[in-house]
Amino acid sequence: MAGGGGLRAYIGSFTTAGGRGILTAAVDPDGGALTVLGAHDGLPDPSWLAVSGDMLYAVSERPDGAVAAYRRDGDRLEPAGPPVPVGDGPTHVSLHAGHLLTADYGSGGVTAVPLRAEGAPAENASDVLRHRGSGPDPERQEGPHAHQVQSDPSGRWVVSVDLGTDSVRVCALQDGSVRLHRETPLPAGSGPRHLAFHPDGDRAYVLNELTPTVTVCRWDAGAGILEPVTEAPVLPQAPTDDAYPSGIVVSSDGRFVWTATRGQDLLSVLTVEDDGLRLMTTVPCGGVWPRAIALSEGFLYIANERSGDVTWFALDRETGLPRRGGSVEAPAASCVVFG
Repeated sequence: MAGGGGLRAYIGSFTTAGGRGILTAAVDPDGGALTVLGAHDGLPDPSWLAVSGDMLYAVSERPDGAVAAYRRDGDRLEPAGPPVPVGDGPTHVSLHAGHLLTADYGSGGVTAVPLRAEGAPAENASDVLRHRGSGPDPERQEGPHAHQVQSDPSGRWVVSVDLGTDSVRVCALQDGSVRLHRETPLPAGSGPRHLAFHPDGDRAYVLNELTPTVTVCRWDAGAGILEPVTEAPVLPQAPTDDAYPSGIVVSSDGRFVWTATRGQDLLSVLTVEDDGLRLMTTVPCGGVWPRAIALSEGFLYIANERSGDVTWFALDRETGLPRRGGSVEAPAASCVVFG
């Protein structure tokens, strides 16, 4: 089980860039502050994490990619078996229908690993769905690069976001196999990175890395259809060569969307308007190279990879505006999750 002192944060990092592995931190329920309690360095480059019950899962973002499971015993992480091989360079892990799913950026696909009853993964993957295609950017889109995979709000579908093919794939997981249902093309050269659903379950927002925009989509869970509707900028000025959006989250009441952009080191605040989004303002992210963002208990957390910290912001409930609260040292931080 988790530590007896309340909510915990877990911070992933790149050990090859000086990270300490997976950090465990206590969360102050009043001010949102993080206090690091310890680190687990048994897995190289645990860049993305997921929490479920008393288990924590992590990808190893290496050419010989893997996913590992840990039991949360107090404030310690106890390995629940050896890491399981997945694809090349996994960048994301999530849970769906009794399986771990990884988005494998390097090899361009999605890997499914069955979970045993106690939450530990099986020794081998049950299936790999290989993505196919490319995009117009010869350096970043020479082939498929799956960057995120997650369940839709209905729990029926799996969606995988591919930066290399400018598309989102809607899939079904059947008997351990990942079956492609429909592929939705997005604007050429946009480089989709991450997707977040609206809490109503009828819209999805796809953050694009190669053009600093969000593609707003309708989502039909019954038919498994993702339909692009419009785009919104995440920066007030024209795109630059050093603007690389990274993370996106939606408020629990569905009124606001926040994104982070590396290079510019900014947080963007967007308001939800019918089928679209409107950029309201941007604020400094509190560090350098914000790789991921997360929401928890009314606070916004930013994993700043190159400045080596996690910064937290209090959020105004009426305006959505972030107000910086503080930061904690986290070398080569890549993500933060809560549980």
